[in-house]
Amino acid sequence: MPDGEVDPRSAIHAVISESEGWYVAECLEVAVVTQGRSLDETLSNLRSALELHLDEEEAARVGLHRAPRLVLNYETSALTA
Repeated sequence: MPDGEVDPRSAIHAVISESEGWYVAECLEVAVVTQGRSLDETLSNLRSALELHLDEEEAARVGLHRAPRLVLNYETSALTA
């Protein structure tokens, strides 16, 4: 793997978006979705949900390392109504 490039199996990617006062986080590699009233609460809920969902067997089944990193993207609308 070239320098600076990250092995995709070492990370779980999630997208966070805001809608009607709630932040919603959705993982791309595994079926985990959660929400919260703040970014901090949403991130905490996401970590807890991932811990419950991904034991070592499940992580291996989907091709992830035992302790993957969490990579977040935050999406927001560029236009306001």
